[in-house]
Amino acid sequence: MQRGHANLWEETAVAAPATPPAQGDLKADVLVIGAGYLGLSAALHLAERGVDVVVVDRHTPGSGASGRNGGQVIPGLKYDPDELETLFGRETGERLWRFAGQTADLVFDLVARHGLEAGARRTAWMQPANSEATARRGQRRAEQWAKRGAPVDFLDSAQIAAVTGAEGYLGGFADRRAGSIHPLSYARELARAALRATARIHERTEVKALARTPNGWRAQASRDVRISAETVLVCTNAYSDERLIDGLGRSVVAANSLQIATEPLAPQHRRRILPGGELASDTRRVIRYWRLDGDGRLIMGGRGPYREPGPERDWAHLKRNIAEMFPYLGTVRFTHRWGGRVAIHPDYLPRLHAPAHGLLVAIGCQGRGIGWQTAMGRELAGLAIEPRREPLFPFTPVRPIPFHHLKALGVSATIAAYRVLDRLGVS
Repeated sequence: MQRGHANLWEETAVAAPATPPAQGDLKADVLVIGAGYLGLSAALHLAERGVDVVVVDRHTPGSGASGRNGGQVIPGLKYDPDELETLFGRETGERLWRFAGQTADLVFDLVARHGLEAGARRTAWMQPANSEATARRGQRRAEQWAKRGAPVDFLDSAQIAAVTGAEGYLGGFADRRAGSIHPLSYARELARAALRATARIHERTEVKALARTPNGWRAQASRDVRISAETVLVCTNAYSDERLIDGLGRSVVAANSLQIATEPLAPQHRRRILPGGELASDTRRVIRYWRLDGDGRLIMGGRGPYREPGPERDWAHLKRNIAEMFPYLGTVRFTHRWGGRVAIHPDYLPRLHAPAHGLLVAIGCQGRGIGWQTAMGRELAGLAIEPRREPLFPFTPVRPIPFHHLKALGVSATIAAYRVLDRLGVS
């Protein structure tokens, strides 16, 4: 890509490990399809427990959203602890919020334990509130997590402006369990750690069909590449299609999350915008999220068109956001723009599926991909090793979203309507 179109992370990531395409017939205890955070974490945790595991990806490790996100490591889910206990019952709800609250911990523990070179930094996540209603929700969120011992609180409007560098918010939730990371370096380093643990990883190896056999599963990747395994983990998330599991790709909205990066900011501006390396993502229906990278570039992210983004106008709203939120920056040069797909369920809850014996799927990160997918990889590894163990939350059937074929029109119309509501301050 030409300068001004490139993914910043691809230019600054650590070198990728060698993961040559698969050749011939392969056998393993577990086959992992998809080499993003979910699949790589599953492979690492399996290999560490002595399981023979093969990972394949149609492209390269981290080439999907794992290497194209904003690098914000945010714990939790869209739902707060009380809501999860109401939805799933006290026991399962508590297990789920405890798990969700520790997802960032797992990321930084893996970084430390394996010496991953991923620019990891433990810091606070800010969720500025754009309306009275979302401010009240932020206060409730802080109260619920604080009651459970989490290092969180709610900041007033002056405090949130002092941290985020943006005026106009009515306060915000602050979570000090969070952090930032170089997302593509993290994916590549997870792959490297999995390889050291004796996992086998093969890029540019696309599974085109799965079939049951008397001893488990056989994956057909090409005319001369077949992989046999007792268990298969499908870890394709927003890049799922219909060939492997009917309806899986149609069960989520694979929304585009876009980012742009500025040139490195002047020191006085770095001291004003997230001066402690904090992260921010606000409560607008059409979310805005931002951070500074290690070189002081301002990275702004938000939703994009449902189709594959292309022309510069697809990122124009992010430039407008920067001009509106940080007018003191004046004229700033933008050097990079990129994006990736995020798997979202209409109810903003992740899913576990077990469509057949020995076939497991985790899907739906709902915008919490780095921490959530890393932790779910460990969960899938545990379920593969101990099939009779109780899952984190109940398995559900794969259910396509009704009228999914109209998703592009529906998502575009919804985003347009949400932008109007955001401008009116309606939450």
